[in-house]
Amino acid sequence: MTAQTTDLSTNWTLAELQKLHDSPLMELLYRAATVHRQHHDPNEVQVSSLVSIKTGGCPEDCGYCPQAARYHTDIEENALMSVEQVKAAAERAKGLGSSRLCMGAAWRNVRDDDEFGQVLELVRTVNGLDMEVCATLGMLTPNQADRLAAAGLYAYNHNLDSSEEYYKEVISTRGYQDRLETIGNARKAGLTVCSGGIIGMGETVDDRLKMLLTLASLDPVPESVPVNALVAVEGTPLEDQQPVNIFEMVRMIAVTRIVLPTTTVRLSAGRTEMSPEGQALCFFAGAGSIFAGDKLLTTPNPEAFADMELFAALGLRPTAAYAKGERPVPTEDPGPPGEKQRVRWSRPGHKIERNEAKRH
Repeated sequence: MTAQTTDLSTNWTLAELQKLHDSPLMELLYRAATVHRQHHDPNEVQVSSLVSIKTGGCPEDCGYCPQAARYHTDIEENALMSVEQVKAAAERAKGLGSSRLCMGAAWRNVRDDDEFGQVLELVRTVNGLDMEVCATLGMLTPNQADRLAAAGLYAYNHNLDSSEEYYKEVISTRGYQDRLETIGNARKAGLTVCSGGIIGMGETVDDRLKMLLTLASLDPVPESVPVNALVAVEGTPLEDQQPVNIFEMVRMIAVTRIVLPTTTVRLSAGRTEMSPEGQALCFFAGAGSIFAGDKLLTTPNPEAFADMELFAALGLRPTAAYAKGERPVPTEDPGPPGEKQRVRWSRPGHKIERNEAKRH
């Protein structure tokens, strides 16, 4: 198979992606690595850290999530972290080589209240440390997106999780279109977009590829796409799912790299199940980012020192902050809407049997 030039077109079909995904692995890897080198430094990988600024108690029924209040998962809940706590976590992450900090809150959606005001202060604080600031806070209105942008947020994460069809088999408390609308609101505010999904939830390969088609159809496409392998947590509806094998993960990363050539593909949850050799294959296939630290929200993650040892063995170096975009300069907070706005995010209302069976 000869090297192919990069096609920046978004006009992929499902049949084309199926053929690409199922091609001989060595040919797929060669093509993905070629595309990766055309748009990225293959010896650089961004190190990011994820801090759960508010853990547990979420009202959603996401079948994979230990933070859903309705499931028995024994996670340690915490209220919204203080500015001092988050600043200390950010400084520690930066000292260990992270150039990006993502703050996650177990909310269905952002509310115009004092807690959101505190989140804005957290964003301003981390921005002042010269780190890329990403947040994942649930569904977001246009005004809330504008306020986050004014505070200096660099990226907003809102994953699609899977195809629109399979999404309904995992989550019943919110709609797929709401997720797309939130991504649109973040984009209109000038934020970069981070959106990807999870493999290993029982979906088909076609579901994975349909999710990629949706991401590729966005204009512009997301700057970041996390590829997560399900971490099956006891007490969640998906606790009995078997881990995906490394070759499934490598194929997903390679296809994502080819379909979205300029996007940063983020090797995210599930790395504790991967050998150093497996992770190296992921980097070769086009993964340009990892999350470092001993936790990824509420699930285990390789320790930062082990990651640095792996980088040294592979000759990789961490990417500097804002290597692919300028640091946002905080501006005056536009404030909440003048009138109280009641946003009606959808609640599809169907029942998912395995989710209901785990509800307490």
